Amino acid sequence: MVPISPLDGRYGERLAALGAYFSEPALVGARVRVELRYLRLLHARGLFPPLSSAEQARFQDALEDFQDADLARVKAIEAVTRHDVKAVEIFLREKLQLQRPQAIHFGLTSEDVSNLAWSSLFRGYLHDHQLPLLDRLLARLADLAERWRDVPFPSHTHGQPASPTTAGKELAVFAGRLLRLRRQLAGFRFLGKLAGATGNYSAMVAAFPEHDWVDLAQTLAAELGLDHNPLTTQVEDHDTWARWFDLTRGLNNVIIDLNRDLWAYISRDLYRQRKAPGQVGSSTMPHKVNPINFENSEGNLELSNALLTLLSDKLCRSRMQRDLSDSTVQRNVGVAMGHAHLAWLECLRGLDRIELDPAACARTLEAHPELLGEPIQTILKVEGVPDPYELLREHTQGQAVTHASLMAMVAGLDISAGARARIQALTVGGYVGLAPQLADRIIAAVREEIAP
Repeated sequence: MVPISPLDGRYGERLAALGAYFSEPALVGARVRVELRYLRLLHARGLFPPLSSAEQARFQDALEDFQDADLARVKAIEAVTRHDVKAVEIFLREKLQLQRPQAIHFGLTSEDVSNLAWSSLFRGYLHDHQLPLLDRLLARLADLAERWRDVPFPSHTHGQPASPTTAGKELAVFAGRLLRLRRQLAGFRFLGKLAGATGNYSAMVAAFPEHDWVDLAQTLAAELGLDHNPLTTQVEDHDTWARWFDLTRGLNNVIIDLNRDLWAYISRDLYRQRKAPGQVGSSTMPHKVNPINFENSEGNLELSNALLTLLSDKLCRSRMQRDLSDSTVQRNVGVAMGHAHLAWLECLRGLDRIELDPAACARTLEAHPELLGEPIQTILKVEGVPDPYELLREHTQGQAVTHASLMAMVAGLDISAGARARIQALTVGGYVGLAPQLADRIIAAVREEIAP
């Protein structure tokens, strides 16, 4: 089949690992494992007779080794039943050949199996790929922030030149934002539900009224690395899914902001990009090295966020006890996460290619001596000069300002020798406050957080 989505086509090789969490084979395999773990608990608790040694062997084989042929058989059954979870049940009856096959899918509704399968897959992606990729991004930002912690860097507020900063501190800002969200992601827990057709364990209790079915559900959820949702309708409410989508969307938004800032800095020649061998930036302009990684990242993040917003809104809603409008939608979680994953990789590639140009930064800063108006008027406030802000505004706003003209203005003021000396020592490039030390705090926090 020819791929329709670029995630499976153009970017398929880079995202191949995500198939283990978001593909149809992954979902079918996860459903099989949920059914088998539930079956094992039923037998372990004595609700059904013990499995024979031959049955145990077939059970273990089915649990540990779900093959392409098994998937094909499930899909062949589904083509007849037109029901994906029922197809898994029938497949397991064939595969296990139990003397008491009635234990398979005992008392369950399809959503019991599906919500546990999906949540276990999402948990796997979060810990196996999403969090490690975020840590790579954080580590790279921390390294660059440390490397350029002391390099004076032009700032802009409202697009206009503003008080200087350092290149390292500005990158540390993004690292700090991602770090806060990373802590939430690392501690995130999905919920799982196993309680029958309307969430009341009714069928299970009808058959075994004395058994602690809530405890069994808690045990199964824990085996899958999930927390137990104790009160539901037929469907698990997916409120935790929505929080995961929103948390991912928050991370995406920080990275969009980073992409756009770096794009702008590159356009101002404050950063250069190392080109890859043979790379072409334009079909007609041979000089170009485009910020393509940051642009690709931004576009994929915006697409991811649009899907995540829909998923977050849609999947925690269900008419009364159950409707199936969510079923086809939740199959697109991998699309939303795939675009985000690709975008994070692209941003990381972009960070690996950029090189700060300290000389260009210095030239830009030196061209704006009026930036010293802020520290001068602040020092003059301490000296008791009447309305120094207005004094500096009249001298700088909309005018051609030089360092010499600023110093000439100060020379006529009645201020202390110490204040005069501090003002005379000011340079635009040196006016960065605590920027390096602030960067250090985040760099240390990132490295402590993501240390092996």
